[in-house]
Amino acid sequence: MSVQFLDPEALAKISNLELIARKVVEGFITGLHKSPYHGFSVEFAEHRPYMPGDEIRTIDWKVYGRTSRFYVKRFEEETNLKCHILLDTSGSMAYGSAGITKFQYASYLAASLAHLMIHQKDAAGLALFDNKIQKYFPPRATRSYLTTLDTALQNAVTTEETRVGSALHAMAERIRRRGLIVVISDLMDEPEKILHGLKHFRHAGHDVLVFHVLDAQEIDLNFDGDIVFEDLETRERISTQPWHIKKAYSEEIHEFIETYRRGCREQNMDYFLINTKTPFDKALMEYLIKRARLG
Repeated sequence: MSVQFLDPEALAKISNLELIARKVVEGFITGLHKSPYHGFSVEFAEHRPYMPGDEIRTIDWKVYGRTSRFYVKRFEEETNLKCHILLDTSGSMAYGSAGITKFQYASYLAASLAHLMIHQKDAAGLALFDNKIQKYFPPRATRSYLTTLDTALQNAVTTEETRVGSALHAMAERIRRRGLIVVISDLMDEPEKILHGLKHFRHAGHDVLVFHVLDAQEIDLNFDGDIVFEDLETRERISTQPWHIKKAYSEEIHEFIETYRRGCREQNMDYFLINTKTPFDKALMEYLIKRARLG
């Protein structure tokens, strides 16, 4: 596996987002072929397991020779899943403690997912939001569309104060056809409002996958000495010694994360916590597992 192309901090040194996404996906696919997860490999994007009633002539015998399993070619309508990637561009996403910000990480992940989705013959779309929908690109399945999505992500910047919940509601009203909703955000807003926005997608019949992106320091608070913390959205500042507040902070962040984990589970939504040091193959595997369950 090309480990360097899955490491966030190494990728942050590359300025071309399209190149980053391509290298991440290539490294991921190479790893899949060498791992016990090859059953989720993208080479089966155009196949599905043989089921009673399928015509024997549709069996792909080359795939059988490699896997000793029966697969048949999928029809076009079986492969064209509509995937919407919703990327949070609010001010809090600009934070980064070492080498890469949450927004950079989230942008690389969004681009990599789009490349993988279209490689899988699925349609990928993109929405950039803060307190409202800033830009929206409907799902398409053509490789040429990746340039449009990569350019939008390359030019995206963090902007306004967070109101994730209202932006999710607006997006749920906009998307008509059922599909897969992938939310990439630090979820720095009132959990009740965000979960209510996510439920809107479920009520409309969508499947939902949430990538909760946090910086490692936001989880552990491993700072030394006197520190001045500044809110990236309100610019409010607080001076403190982190060791004084670490225990209480740890309890708060744990409850914050568990609220989302529990809320997503109750609505049959997939929740995956990642920090900006998490290799990208972990997140891409979560997507492929989700995609495999959708059939």
